[in-house]
Amino acid sequence: MDSPLYTLGFFARILRGAGYFVIRGQASFKILIMQILFTFAEAMGISCLMALSIGATINILFMPLLSSVSQQGLIYATLIATITRELGPIITAIIISARSATAIATEMASMVISHEIEAYISIGVDPIEHLAVPRFLGVTISMVLLNFYFSIFGLAGSFFVAQFFNPMPPSIYFENILKVLTLSDLIISIVKSLISGMLISIIAITHGLAVEQASTEIPIAGLRAVSSAIIMSIIVQSVLSVLYYSL
Repeated sequence: MDSPLYTLGFFARILRGAGYFVIRGQASFKILIMQILFTFAEAMGISCLMALSIGATINILFMPLLSSVSQQGLIYATLIATITRELGPIITAIIISARSATAIATEMASMVISHEIEAYISIGVDPIEHLAVPRFLGVTISMVLLNFYFSIFGLAGSFFVAQFFNPMPPSIYFENILKVLTLSDLIISIVKSLISGMLISIIAITHGLAVEQASTEIPIAGLRAVSSAIIMSIIVQSVLSVLYYSL
């Protein structure tokens, strides 16, 4: 289970199962919906609260500094760079890893220990297509959506604080934001979200399936899943950032 080649092969198997899921996944559609509700909807509160506070903090820290050199307009580029391109994807990945990676790993581990996986196989149901694929799709979709709302609320938090420094109508503020927001900013943010979502789900599923017989392995699988998911998300997003700025 720890082999990179095994994980790569498992990822290919998940992608193939995702194609079958779209065609004949009615029986597992409820699992997909429940995964999105848990990973996205239930995490919206803490994600939006963190986004509001981060957006406000960035404005509080940088606006006086930029004002001292008469460069207040740079605050918009700073917000896009910090919230949309960098902090949004990584903080969203950490939130999802802490919540969903643990839940998926322990749930899959419980199924292995209780022989539910064997039961699915014995009646001719592919456990990858029925159990793993909807969780993979649910986490990936939720990651993209949560990152989108994180950016929106982060910029909104900055707007509210900006009223203390330089009061302005919302239309002017967001017009200035859109002027500095480029297509490449959106693409890198989406790419980071997609890759992180796929990584988190794959790591959680594989750690859950890696247990053998003892029930004491279940919490260990959850802890390993969340730590591995966070570390891999940080590494991958750092590499993507380096590639983005070097091009």
